[in-house]
Amino acid sequence: MKRTSRDIRTANRYGVLRHIVAQSPVSRQEVAAATELSLATVANLVGELLDLGMLVEVGYEDSDGGRPRGLVAVNSSGAALIGVDVAETYIHVELFDLALTVLARADEELRPRENDPGKVVAHIADAVSSVVEQAGVAADRVLGVGVSMPGQVDREGGVSVFAANWDWHDVPLLRLLAAHIPYPLHLDNPLRACTVAEQWFGAARGRNDAVVVNLGTGVGAGLALGGTLHRGVSNSAGEWGHTTLVLDGRQCHCGNQGCVETYVGAPGIMRNLRELSPDSPLLHPDDQTATIEALGRGLAEGDPVAVKVVHTTARYLGAALADLINLLNPEVIVLSSWVAAALGEPLLAEVRAAVAVRALRRPLANTEIVLCPIPSNPVSLGAATFALEGSLASVGLKNRHTTPGNRTPPRDRTPPRNRTTPS
Repeated sequence: MKRTSRDIRTANRYGVLRHIVAQSPVSRQEVAAATELSLATVANLVGELLDLGMLVEVGYEDSDGGRPRGLVAVNSSGAALIGVDVAETYIHVELFDLALTVLARADEELRPRENDPGKVVAHIADAVSSVVEQAGVAADRVLGVGVSMPGQVDREGGVSVFAANWDWHDVPLLRLLAAHIPYPLHLDNPLRACTVAEQWFGAARGRNDAVVVNLGTGVGAGLALGGTLHRGVSNSAGEWGHTTLVLDGRQCHCGNQGCVETYVGAPGIMRNLRELSPDSPLLHPDDQTATIEALGRGLAEGDPVAVKVVHTTARYLGAALADLINLLNPEVIVLSSWVAAALGEPLLAEVRAAVAVRALRRPLANTEIVLCPIPSNPVSLGAATFALEGSLASVGLKNRHTTPGNRTPPRDRTPPRNRTTPS
């Protein structure tokens, strides 16, 4: 679709705010250089964000004899955002301030086969209510809720199009949630959420071409190409977990056989363990989380079965990652989500060795493979940025000098006479 001038302005506003959140305090000149926008455009957009109460003036930086440069910073207390990570075994919700600092968390367990849409919606609504109550945030301060849902989603229509592991088809998730949650809702999936989180605060920051591999119950690859999140024509890009790794291999929930996910997703790793040592105490047949955690502990203790299982898993994962390297030639591949976190450095070392055997030398030489460095949940963090993006797209700038909830008076545009330092 052709982008309108409003779309471009919204994207520029989002880009300016994103840089200021990451670099506060910062001058308009620095923002212009980082975003490659003109100083006049940045000054105008910063003015809008100041008037909306999302930014504040914080003083001036020293200069070499010229006029001091004014510094702006994110107004962390100006509003709140909520990010929801819906996975096959849990729901994790976090409430953030505008600086994307976590203020409250809530978790809901999803038991095996507890995947009825009504029950999932109830769990999400309970967790959202919990974080708002914990943080003591007034309802009019919540700009929105970003919901990350596994599988293919229609983010414009708010529909879970296909969630293979739950056999969901065309579930109107946001419509169901709207009956319980009184805030603006924004839907996407964990591939996009993880990738945006890495672009803001992680290993993809400052990288033009990055792949963020989500290793959980399901598997996928979020793509940032040319510095921009790549969604594909139907928001379906990144379904690398459902590409074929082994012809006529293991049966996948998607209906195909031999998918990457069936060998390196949590259930696939459990099967790797079962095939190697069916009576292993590391195996918890009905609990994939407990099994992966047991493998992680086994690795730390040098358990030979755990070491062999991770070696086998890494060979499959390395072959699939080599395909991504040869195809996309990225600067960095980030191993993210809970399986990667549980297996950690031992998995990373084995994967790097396996990739080196199969990837072409030239693209491999320019690709770094790392674990996700974000200490908090990257999916809920990324989902919160979708709520932020949505609020910037829908904000009405006709009523200039009016902030959400009328909390902040119009800013004083008169430049002070004396130079000050940021507080």
